[in-house]
Amino acid sequence: MKKSLFAALAEALACTEISSKLRLTAALAADWQAEKLDWQNQPAVALACGIPAKPELIPPKEVPTRNISTPEGRARLLHAIVHIEFSAINLALDHAARFRDMPRQYYADWVGVAAEEAYHFTILRERLLTLGYDYGDFPAHAGLWQMAEKTNHDVLARMALVPRLLEARGLDATPPIQRKLEQCGDHESVRLLDIILHDEIGHVGLGDRWFRELCTARQLEPESTYRQLLSDFKAPRPSAPLNESARLAAGFSASELAELRPVRP
Repeated sequence: MKKSLFAALAEALACTEISSKLRLTAALAADWQAEKLDWQNQPAVALACGIPAKPELIPPKEVPTRNISTPEGRARLLHAIVHIEFSAINLALDHAARFRDMPRQYYADWVGVAAEEAYHFTILRERLLTLGYDYGDFPAHAGLWQMAEKTNHDVLARMALVPRLLEARGLDATPPIQRKLEQCGDHESVRLLDIILHDEIGHVGLGDRWFRELCTARQLEPESTYRQLLSDFKAPRPSAPLNESARLAAGFSASELAELRPVRP
């Protein structure tokens, strides 16, 4: 008898110990690929997001500024990105675990993303360790997860406001970060961010695809619906400069980017 996909997702999501969460996520992805998990007619499971004791979570506005010209400042920057990747593991698991009655491909997509986010977390954490620091050594914020909680009731809002909004902001932020790291001579971190940027375009693209499919099913116009959701949830709009090539590759249209492009004073 096959195991429940949703029970496996809930177990990985709830795990608070980092190495165990990574192991459970990898096992979940392998079992899904081997068709050992049943995603149909499965009982409901309680969902809780497991977070480790460290790092300390503080409001976004309280996160200190980082001077990456110093080794500690560069480590703080990388730590912030490592934390985003850890949060992204939980987000992908929750995308799959929380919303029932979706097509099989929906679950395949987000199980695959969870495994990729675990890989991103691992390679960046290893890079952080070479600088003499580990994940948990600095405070971090939980902004990504807060938006997930706000959209727990609706998969359309979740796809719009987590992958298609907050993760898309990561596409914009990565090239400027890479330029700063290049100026510091940190070519290895730049290389790792190249890997992650390539994969994240695909992840945002999945959010875009499922958002548009859900809009079609509900007879909604996607791009005006997206802007309405930004307003309804008081969500942060994209900030300049947009990584337009990455966003176009992820499914945004040129006309939508023109609507979203920040107005310069």
